[in-house]
Parts: sequence; C-alpha cells; structure tokens
Amino acid sequence: MRTLKTSEAAAVLNVSPNTLRAWERRFGYPKPQRTAGKHRLYTHGEVAALRDALQEGLSISSAISRARESLSADTSVLVGALQSFELDRADGAMEAALALRSVERSVEEVLLPSVNELGERHGFDSAPWAFAARWAADWLQRAQRLAPPPMRPAAVLIGDATRDDLDPDALALRALQLFSVRSGARVLVLPVSGVAGLVDVLRAFEPQVVVVAGAEAADDQVARWAYRVRSTAGALQMTLFRRGRVERGRTAGRQLAESPGEAHRQILDLLDGRPRHATVRTHDEPTLLPRRRRANA
Repeated sequence: MRTLKTSEAAAVLNVSPNTLRAWERRFGYPKPQRTAGKHRLYTHGEVAALRDALQEGLSISSAISRARESLSADTSVLVGALQSFELDRADGAMEAALALRSVERSVEEVLLPSVNELGERHGFDSAPWAFAARWAADWLQRAQRLAPPPMRPAAVLIGDATRDDLDPDALALRALQLFSVRSGARVLVLPVSGVAGLVDVLRAFEPQVVVVAGAEAADDQVARWAYRVRSTAGALQMTLFRRGRVERGRTAGRQLAESPGEAHRQILDLLDGRPRHATVRTHDEPTLLPRRRRANA
C-alpha cells in the first residue's frame, strides 16, 4: 500500500496542506494513519479517488461522497464473493481493498462489515455465515503470519471468552490480535476455561495488559481465570473487550471500545501510560458483570 505525507497528498489534490487538514477535520476524509511520531500518512487510493471526483467538477462535499462510494464498492464485491462461496474472488476483493487502505482499515471497513452482513442476512447459525466466518478467520491468520516480529518490550494477554470460532465476537478478537501484533507487541491468546498450568505461562510471558474478550464464558469462570492471572502476575491493567459493562462488585476492569481498531488504540495507550476515554476501577479481586447478550443470540 502506497502512502503519502501531508505535503505529497496536498500536491496530488492541488491544494494547500492546511486545506487538506481542514477537509479531514470537517468531513473525516481523507482519513490518515499516524506514524509513531504522530505524523499523518494518507493512503494513495483515497487521495486518488478524491482527486478523480474533484476533476469531474464536483463540490468538495459531493466529491468526498463520490470517493467514499467508490471505496465502498470493495465491500459489495466481498459480500458477493462470499455469498457465491468463491474463495478466490473473496481473496481478490481483499487484495483490492489493501491497494487503497491499510491492513487495519481493510479489516474494519471491508472484511468485518461484509462477513457481518452475511450473518445478518442468513443468521449467525447458518451455513453461509459459517463459510464466511471460516474464510475471514483464515484470512486474519494469514495476515498475522506476515506481520513483522515484535518490536515493543510489551506483552498483551487475551483471555478468550468467546463460544467458539463461529461466535461473531471471535472474529473481532482475531482482528484485535492482528492489530496488536502488527503494532509490534507480543500477544498471547488463551481460553478462559484453562487455569491448569497458567502460572507457568504467565511467568514466562510476563504480560503488561490483560484483555478478557467475548461474552459467552460464564462469569464465575472468567472471574477465576482473571483472579489467577492477577494473583500470579500482579496488579495488571485488566480490560474487557465485547463483554459487558462493569457495574457491580470489586473489579479491575476497563471496558474497551466495541471496534477492534479503537480497542487496539486504547490498549496501546495503556501500554504507553496514556489512558484513553475510560474510567479505570482498581481493586483487588476481579468480579465481572453478567455477560452482554447480543440481539442476534
């Protein structure tokens, strides 16, 4: 994926950098990534789509709408490929998405919405959903294998509280895992059902942040797992991803955003010591609220 600095993107659009940043603030488009030094990087595909729309003589608001429509076509192609059970075409749709977006945005803007649309159409217990979910899980695993080796002196432990691989939250968990690995962190995913031998794993892995992900495991099971983690590894940052609001009992839980991308940014802020948009409750023993019920469950 080709990226452009602010000055380069402004030159492609034949506007000043200040105008480009004003469009970003007002319309949320083009939407840049941020480097480790917080500098903007725009994807060439988004900038080119906006340039082409402006060259048709459209106003900036209309041009941005046109550019967004052209990019949303990737979702329609992927939905059609999965609806027809065409794996090669589904892979091709993601390749096209990656030409215009980062891996993270391709997952959040194309892969997850497309697969979720099939679940909404056919039911999350249907064969079409199972086909799409299996393909998506395989794609996310392949993307993770291509990620660079860990660069951060930080480790994230994810407690898997999803039902199984066909639980809709399982794909969000895999996306969160992928984003964290791509940011350079070490990531380990363990089921919350397993506490035997957990002490040895924790001493070797030494996590700084713990995430309980998913809404299907029983509360007492999650509480036992979380307590074993904290009693072994100390007062870690304990967070919840797609589980339910923490409102009763003594807990060390922080509710992360529903979006894997935003949840990942919150985790990075915790690792870097910069809390984002949430209230932390810190006590001794984690007790987690009854799990969130999905409308489609």
